Amino acid sequence: MSGRGKSGGKGLGKGGAKRHQTRGVLKIFLKNVIRDSVTYTEHAKQKTVTSLDVVYALKRQGQTLYGFGA
Repeated sequence: MSGRGKSGGKGLGKGGAKRHQTRGVLKIFLKNVIRDSVTYTEHAKQKTVTSLDVVYALKRQGQTLYGFGA
């Protein structure tokens, strides 16, 4: 463990906590986007979620995505 200073590896396990928290936030974000996308799809009486449905769902949440025609 040369080049790590006096820490002795104490900080090696802390990355897992960050990944766990990031994973939870990402799961909530995707759940909301998918729910809104399906809502747009059902409202249009379609059975397939299109890219525009996802773009509109993202726009509704304040995450504008450019380049997909909306």
